[in-house]
Amino acid sequence: MQPALSFLGVGDASQQGLGHASACVELGDRRLLIDLGPGVLQAYMESYAALPEALFITHCHLDHIADFEKLFIKAWFAKLEHGAAFERPLLFVSVAIVALLHERVANYPGALAEGGVNFWQAFQLIPVARSFEFGGCEFQLVPARHHKPGTAYGLYLPGHFFYTGDTRPIPEVLEHTIDEHCLVFHDCSVQGNPSHSGIDDLKREYSQALLQRLWCYHYNSPAQRQAFNDAGLKSVQPGQRFTALGLSGQSG
Repeated sequence: MQPALSFLGVGDASQQGLGHASACVELGDRRLLIDLGPGVLQAYMESYAALPEALFITHCHLDHIADFEKLFIKAWFAKLEHGAAFERPLLFVSVAIVALLHERVANYPGALAEGGVNFWQAFQLIPVARSFEFGGCEFQLVPARHHKPGTAYGLYLPGHFFYTGDTRPIPEVLEHTIDEHCLVFHDCSVQGNPSHSGIDDLKREYSQALLQRLWCYHYNSPAQRQAFNDAGLKSVQPGQRFTALGLSGQSG
């Protein structure tokens, strides 16, 4: 089975019609959604005509988790309607950020006005330390550099792809740890800052060999995408689907 990666959105928190950064790992008839920012749930349902089967959350900033309340409502009432026949969405989250995610999306007293339901009853919450299995594959969590240490994680499928989530450059991982043939999807804007990578950061921190298989996402405008092109960097477009991950390094 050859995994595919389809981007539902590629934008940052201030994105201009690019959709908030989110991608779906396609493993045959199984799908793992990465992040759930504003508008991502609708984009997913339009693409796949179903609720997400499984999700991985990179970190707890609202441009990556804001649609959780919408998914909770849809999943909870689907569970009430279909009973045991409804499989609650799997939710893979680093054990290090479970409490933070709870505070941001689930700590309001009484998830519904009708009462009698805990927010997490609509999901199957699976805390993850280092790796998890889904769809016949083992995914690995890798710490990113984004704000406070231990609060943001990239997703690595060995031999296929590395998705950084929001991060500063992490050459100690990308240059020395991951498979040398897998594609790298990397947070990048034109100008870097203490929480995100910029073009100069990538070109300074990574080898030319790695940059050749690196794709930028998490930018905010078509003008920024043109800046990537001018700098010799590839950038992901909204809706772009990568069907040949790993050795060939080509997009579908």
